[in-house]
Parts: sequence; C-alpha cells; structure tokens
Amino acid sequence: MTSRHLAPGTKLVIATHNKGKLAEFRDLLRPYGIDIVSAAELGLPEPEETGTLYAENAAIKARAATTATGLPAISDDSGLAVDALDGAPGLFTADWAGNPRDFDAAMGRVNHELALRGITTTGARAHFVAALCVTWPDGDEAIFEGRVFGTLVWPPRGAAGFGYDPMFLPDGHQRTFGEMTATEKHGLPPEGQGLSHRARAFIGLAQTLLAKTA
Repeated sequence: MTSRHLAPGTKLVIATHNKGKLAEFRDLLRPYGIDIVSAAELGLPEPEETGTLYAENAAIKARAATTATGLPAISDDSGLAVDALDGAPGLFTADWAGNPRDFDAAMGRVNHELALRGITTTGARAHFVAALCVTWPDGDEAIFEGRVFGTLVWPPRGAAGFGYDPMFLPDGHQRTFGEMTATEKHGLPPEGQGLSHRARAFIGLAQTLLAKTA
C-alpha cells in the first residue's frame, strides 16, 4: 500500500465518462479540497477493459488517464452480481446496458434472465462490488474495494442514483438505492459506516490518502 497522500488542492483526474459515477465522486471528494476534472471533460478516450477482476479494470482506466495527462487519477470499476445468475452481470454490468447506456433495459434483462430460470426477481440475493484505483505519474498506485449485500426488487423503485440502483435493496433497509438521497446512499461517517459499495471502498481510500480541509 502506498504511503502517498492527496493533499487539498491536488488536481485529480476522475477516469470516467459515466455522469452518475462522476457525480458520486464529486460528492465523496468535496470535503477534501481536491481539484477534480473528468476524463470526459478532457476528451480522453475510454480504454478497453480487458481485466478479469474489478481491480484490474479500475487500474487500466486510472493508468490510462495518468499516462495521458501526467496527473494522478482515480477510477472505479463496479458491478452487480446476482447469486441466481451465477454472479452475472458482474464484470459486464455496464455492457448489459448497451451503447448508448440504457439501464432500464439492463434491469429488464436481469428480470428476464431470472424468469428464464423460474426465479422471482423480488427477493433474489445480489451484491454490488466496487474497486477504486488511484495512480500517480511515477507509477505508484493504490487499490481499495467495497461490497454491499442485499436483495433485488421488481419493478424498480425510485429515480435517484444511477445504473441498477432502483432494483437494489440493501440489507437492513426498506428503500432501494434509487429511493435514497446521495447522502443516505453513501452513509459516510460520522453518521454511518458506509452503505454503498463505492462509499465503503472510498472510506478505506480516505483513511489512507486524504485529509479533510478546515
């Protein structure tokens, strides 16, 4: 694990073209005084994700952004794993939404695939995984992972969040991620211990690399 830190005022590339992920990164990093710019804003191409693990794909994207800009970068690779679908869509979570992305269709596909197996979507066990990778121009890097477990609901509920959030009900809660505010979904300290997969990964990152501004 790196001993590096991201000090207030550091210019950091968020290596994503996903507006939902970018919004979450902005929310998570706001207390730390980091100067954020996205790969999309810089016109960077999206590298091919050839990894077999979330952490590998996160590293591919972050390294590409750092190489292109000479700046530290952070990237996320995340996915929804449905137990009854043998962990699918998993690494192909975004691909199930097609191009351009249509996550209503992706959620419909999850429901359809479960129905083909004779399984009711509501109550089906699933979990989200997120891997965050931070890279520096000198080759140093750090990886942080988080998971959140829960069940699926059908039909989807809520218009907040993004991706598959409206069909995911985290354990111990009565509302889907799609029905929660960003603050509720993150569940960050001191109010919580991290709720979403991305927030849980981010807590490890923050404790290791960041210091809040006064």
